[in-house]
Amino acid sequence: MSVALSPERARDLALLRRVRDRIDREYALPLSVEALARDVHMSAGHLSRAFRAAFGESPYAYLMTRRIERAMALLRRGDLSVTEVCFAVGCSSLGSFSTRFSELVGMPPSLYRDQAAGATAGMPACTAKQATRPVRNREAARAASAVA
Repeated sequence: MSVALSPERARDLALLRRVRDRIDREYALPLSVEALARDVHMSAGHLSRAFRAAFGESPYAYLMTRRIERAMALLRRGDLSVTEVCFAVGCSSLGSFSTRFSELVGMPPSLYRDQAAGATAGMPACTAKQATRPVRNREAARAASAVA
C-alpha cells in the first residue's frame, strides 16, 4: 500500500534531493547550510529539519561524510599527504578534518593512509567505494551489537 504525497511534500522532497545532489557535486567547495537553504528558498532551520527527516542526517553531516569518503579514496592512492587531501576535499582546518575523519573511520587519516594504501588494489572502484564507506562509530556499534 503506497501513501500519496501531498503536492507540498513532493515539492519539498524534490528540493531536498536538489540540495543533496549539490552537496555530492560541490563537496570540495565552501558550502554552508545557509547558502544551501537560500538556493532552495528555505530557512536554514527548515532545511536542516527536513533534510534530517528525509535522509537521516543533517546537511552538514552529509557534506562531511562525502568529504571523508573522497578523502579515503585519495589517501588509499597514497600519493598525497594528509594535509593535501584535507584541502582537496574542501576542509579548511587540518585539525577539524583529522577529528572528523577519526570519528567516521575509526582511525586518524595518517594511520588510514598507511594501512589502506593498496588494500583495494585490483578492486573495481564502485566496490571499493562501498566496502570502504565511512560509518559513524555509534552506527558501527549498533550494527555490531545487532549481529551478536
